[in-house]
Amino acid sequence: MTLRVVGAGLGRTGTMSLKLALEQLLDGRCYHMFDTSEEDGLTWLRAQREEPVDWDAFLAGYVATVDWPACDFWRPLAAANPDGIVLLSVRESADAWWKSADATIFQSLKRMHAQGPDAPWQAEFFATRLPLLTDEDTAKAYYEQHNADVRAHVPASRLLEYRAGDGWEPLCAALDVPVPDAPFPHANTTEDFLTRLQETEPE
Repeated sequence: MTLRVVGAGLGRTGTMSLKLALEQLLDGRCYHMFDTSEEDGLTWLRAQREEPVDWDAFLAGYVATVDWPACDFWRPLAAANPDGIVLLSVRESADAWWKSADATIFQSLKRMHAQGPDAPWQAEFFATRLPLLTDEDTAKAYYEQHNADVRAHVPASRLLEYRAGDGWEPLCAALDVPVPDAPFPHANTTEDFLTRLQETEPE
């Protein structure tokens, strides 16, 4: 099984909703940050070290990827799946992305940094991302540069830029599948994320 969709959009760009939508459209599994096991983390760490990764074996059984960590490796994933579309999910602005990321995933990473990682691989994997947690300008520049890199290096015929709220039609057109007669999924809001974060707070 090969990837039909290589997700290049950063976290907090509607990726959980996209995961659910893509799984419905493609009748298969979509890899998201929440799927990352400790064993998977070691593979992502090898990829970050630029060590060889057998992407076909690693993501066997998946039809799509979205969110971190996969979005950081969109280049090798796109190369390994040349027939897949590259999905760049974005927010309406860098300011909107920062507001959402800072309220959710960055808070989670700050807690991990303060308390120590849940798994050994996390300390090294997230070390390069620590400046994003406290410097708004650095984080926004990272977001803008990441998106610009994707736009510059993916052929227009293969790239789908998708803004949260665009609904089914752009995805269905790019994948050549029918538009479902059902509402587009809406999941992992800021409120949902913060509720989960509070539930995992140490007593």
